[in-house]
Amino acid sequence: MRAVVQRVASASVEVDGRTVSEIGPGLLVLIGVHDSDTDSDAEYICRKVLNMRLFPNESTSKAWDLNVMQKNYEVLLVSQFTLYGILKGNKPDFHVAMPPQTAKPFYSSVVERFGKSYKPDAIKDGVFGAKMKVNLVNDGPVTMQIDSKPSK
Repeated sequence: MRAVVQRVASASVEVDGRTVSEIGPGLLVLIGVHDSDTDSDAEYICRKVLNMRLFPNESTSKAWDLNVMQKNYEVLLVSQFTLYGILKGNKPDFHVAMPPQTAKPFYSSVVERFGKSYKPDAIKDGVFGAKMKVNLVNDGPVTMQIDSKPSK
């Protein structure tokens, strides 16, 4: 699995002109699912994202001290198969991304895992397979990438 994590002041997802999810301060997480991913990959990504110390601690003035759960912030998850795109010449190829029929239930289990690991009402997501407009106000900007398996 691959996650691109952005610290945001706010973020939202629109589908067909209507807002389907929105958060205030927290994390926008773009999730790519590889064809070989398993539950252990999902567990790793969930644990790492929720525990990343990307937020300042105002009481100690430490810049990289608190995670999203300690701040009581929200997380917006967005499925994005293009994270596993490979350029062949100038054309993208997505053959290593998990096919939609298996990726959809797998991604749903990832969203559920985040809710169980933190709190369900703080976890939002987009619409799997839909053409989405993702809006965000990046805070920092802070953007990190996490892979559940080492790159080859």
